[in-house]
Amino acid sequence: MGGRALKDRGYQAETRKICKELRTELVKELDAFPQLKVYPSAANYLFIKIKSGGDATDLARFCLGRSIMIRNCSNYDGLDSSFFRIAVRTRKENRQLVAVLRDYFPTSAGKKTVRRRAKSIMFQGTCSDAGKSIITAALCRILWQDGVRVAPFKAQNMSLNSFVTRQGDEMGRAQVVQAQAARLAPDCRMNPVLLKPNSDTGSQIIVCGKPVGNMSVLEYNAYKPKVWDSVCKSYDSLAAEFDVVVLEGAGSPGEVNLKADDIVNMKMAGYAEAPVILVGDIDRGGVYSSFVGIMEVLAEWERKMVAGFLVNKFRGQASLLTSAHEYVKLHSGRDVIGVVPYLANLGLPEEDSVSFKKGSFNRQHQGEGVEIVVVNLPHISNFTDIEPFLDEPDVTIRIVDKPEEIGHPQAIILPGSKNVIHDLHFLKSAGFAEKIGQCRDHGCEIVGICGGYQMLGRVIRDPHGIESADDQLSGLGYIDMETVIEREKMLTRKSGIHQISGTKVFGYEIHHGISSVSPTPLLRFDDGSTCGVASGTGKIWGCYLHGIFDGDEFRRWFIDRLRNGAGFQPVGRILAPYDLEAAFERLADTVRKNVDMNVLYRLLKI
Repeated sequence: MGGRALKDRGYQAETRKICKELRTELVKELDAFPQLKVYPSAANYLFIKIKSGGDATDLARFCLGRSIMIRNCSNYDGLDSSFFRIAVRTRKENRQLVAVLRDYFPTSAGKKTVRRRAKSIMFQGTCSDAGKSIITAALCRILWQDGVRVAPFKAQNMSLNSFVTRQGDEMGRAQVVQAQAARLAPDCRMNPVLLKPNSDTGSQIIVCGKPVGNMSVLEYNAYKPKVWDSVCKSYDSLAAEFDVVVLEGAGSPGEVNLKADDIVNMKMAGYAEAPVILVGDIDRGGVYSSFVGIMEVLAEWERKMVAGFLVNKFRGQASLLTSAHEYVKLHSGRDVIGVVPYLANLGLPEEDSVSFKKGSFNRQHQGEGVEIVVVNLPHISNFTDIEPFLDEPDVTIRIVDKPEEIGHPQAIILPGSKNVIHDLHFLKSAGFAEKIGQCRDHGCEIVGICGGYQMLGRVIRDPHGIESADDQLSGLGYIDMETVIEREKMLTRKSGIHQISGTKVFGYEIHHGISSVSPTPLLRFDDGSTCGVASGTGKIWGCYLHGIFDGDEFRRWFIDRLRNGAGFQPVGRILAPYDLEAAFERLADTVRKNVDMNVLYRLLKI
């Protein structure tokens, strides 16, 4: 084993890299003390001279009384009691040393610049879609209920489901929901890095709310040092404003192929000094083997970060799991701190398209009602635009993957897309365009949101090659509109009036395309701008406004128009208000009852 360890060049290089990072951070902290002179170092220790305010002998005694040992160098040849040496240790231990030095040099600049740091806890998962986002939202709401100032944080999110803040910054929708659970306005610091896949091997990179470019995996890994700096600054800024920060990981910390470049799981937990709760989805099976297996592949320092396990999405009697929990405790030394039941129809926006593509958005109405079909585009984005329909009692929602599945609905929605050119090719080659045209001819309403709106027009031009090598592609030609895909991305919040119904609409726009302006726009916004086009009959229409169906009055008007076309009497009143508060309260109540909150509070030290 010793020989093999000496040959592990990758581990040695990573160790030197980590040591350099920790040394640089520690030197920066120590340079804030005017009483100290820190000498340059390339090793895992620092040589320091006390210029004023004390001596090494007294300082060593002071530190020892606080369980920290430093090397007094007064017995070195040529040195006196003003010199001492310290080791570069873990981030947590380095911060403890700096805190003790601030106590010893109470008038130092270091004392003046210290910032209060929030308590923290992190939820990581055994896999994607294990429920990390929902559990994070639950704890945010519980802490808010208990009077704690709390904020969510996820260093890096990979999602096509994004949101625009009031400041015009783009961030992941999951952290928006978590911010709402904490009764906060969404802030891009809560999700400083957003990856939006636009091909099988590349993504658009959003850093601190703004796009910095499209990158392949290798290009992004080379760019990560800059990204990590932005992540740390965002976290530190939040941690200085709140009592608690609840962090969320991504995927699984046990993915050994990704650990070397990790910035969102254990590396982030270490930076935030956050104990980790590992969340597992028992509904998909293998949860206990995942707990034990992940602990086996973690490095020793990572295992020390794990404080316990949480079983999520359980259907049944929790007491039947006792023997399994004892087994996990025996093999890992950690407790299972709770078993959260499966929550059907929770009513909170989904994090990404995993659940969407599994069919969780399919809803069947009871009695008379209308049917809306949503085309599952390969690069679908912001699919949560249709979530407000899910609780409507007279609406059936179906997600379709094949043209023959469309049937005879009252409406077809073409949703947003991260690669409109590719997805338009898909509609044509897969036979969707032909089938949608047949439905249109039989009176079906055709709706396009953002990318789907661009597809409805005559042509899409991509002169800069943002999405494709194709300079232009003919659209479906259902509305009189052309689109040019530009380099700059539009990020803005909007509110205004839907011109046909007279109802209020609101939401946000995220798009590179600029579409030709209609003399009779569909939407007229409060700032004087306009958006959207409808056909002469008004039954084919589109716009850029994500969230247009969130407004209860407009959504009911839209459903009633479909009802009228299907031969049903319009309802004329709101049946299902789209309000997340009830869902947050239900979620928080469920988690309180099924998780040992005393353990979480002890871990938070509050």
